[in-house]
Amino acid sequence: MTVLPAPRIRARGGVWTAVRHNRKAMAGLILLVLFCLVAAWPGLFTSVDDPNALAYAPALQPSWDHPLGTTSLGQDIYAQLVHGTRESLVIALVAGLFATVLSVLVGVSAAYLGGIVDDILSMLTNVVLVIPAFPLIIILAKYAGQGTLGVMLFVLVITGWSYGANQLRAQALSLRNRDFLEAARVRGERRIYIIVFEALPTMTSLIVANFLGAALYSVLSAAGLQFLGLGDPNSSSWGTMLYWSQNQQALLSGIPLWALAPGLCVALLGTSFALINYAFDEIGNPALRPVRRQRVRRS
Repeated sequence: MTVLPAPRIRARGGVWTAVRHNRKAMAGLILLVLFCLVAAWPGLFTSVDDPNALAYAPALQPSWDHPLGTTSLGQDIYAQLVHGTRESLVIALVAGLFATVLSVLVGVSAAYLGGIVDDILSMLTNVVLVIPAFPLIIILAKYAGQGTLGVMLFVLVITGWSYGANQLRAQALSLRNRDFLEAARVRGERRIYIIVFEALPTMTSLIVANFLGAALYSVLSAAGLQFLGLGDPNSSSWGTMLYWSQNQQALLSGIPLWALAPGLCVALLGTSFALINYAFDEIGNPALRPVRRQRVRRS
C-alpha cells in the first residue's frame, strides 16, 4: 500500500485562492455578487421604476405580476425589495470602509508611535468599546440630524471603529520589533513609509476581516435604526420596508412577506460578509486552514 504525500499549501496562495478553495467563502461571495448586481442594475430585475408609487390595489396576494404581493398602501413589495438593495448595500460598504480606515489609523498609529500617543489613543478606544453601541447609535442618530443618509453613515463610522482598532493595535505591537521593521529603521526610512509599506501589508488579512465585520455591523445597525423610524421614511431600503410593515401591522393584516422579505435580505447580506470572512481567517491563521485527507492507493 502506497501513501501519496499530502499536497503542500502555499503560504502566499493569494486571496482568490483562499476564497476559491473555501466553500463557505464561495457561497458568501456569490451572495454578495448577486446583491451587487441587483443594486447596480435594478431595472434588470423589476420593471417598476418607482417602488413607492401607489399604483396597485392594496394587500394583493403573491402572483405572477406581483411575486411578493402588494402592501396595504398599494405598492409592489418585490419592487421595493429590489430598489432597496442599493441603499442597504451602500450603507454597509461605505460605513464599513470608513470605519476600517479609522481603525487602521488609530490602531496602527498607537502601536507604532507608542508613548503618550499610545496611551491617549488606547484610552479613547477603550472608552468607545465599553459604551453600549446601539443605545449610543440611537442617541446620535436622534440628535445629530435624523433622517439623512450622511448622518447615518457618520454615526455608524463613529461607533464602529473601536473593535477593529483594538485588534490592529495588538497585531501591530507584535510586529513593531520584527527584524524587517528594524532593518527599515536602520536604512533611515520615514515612519510613514515603514507603517504603510512595511507594516500594513503584513496585516492585510486582518484589515479585510475588520472591514467585513464593520460592514456586517453597519448593515444590521442601519436596518435597526430605520426600523425604529430614525432613518428617512421616504427612502428605498430594507430597513424602511421593515419600518412601514411594522407601522401598518403587516403580520396582522395578512401581508407577512412585507416584513419577512426585507428581514431575510438583511440576514443574507450579513451572512455573505460572515462567510467571506472565513477565507481571510485562513490567510491570517494557517492553523485554521482545512487539512485535506491523504489519498490512499491500494496495491
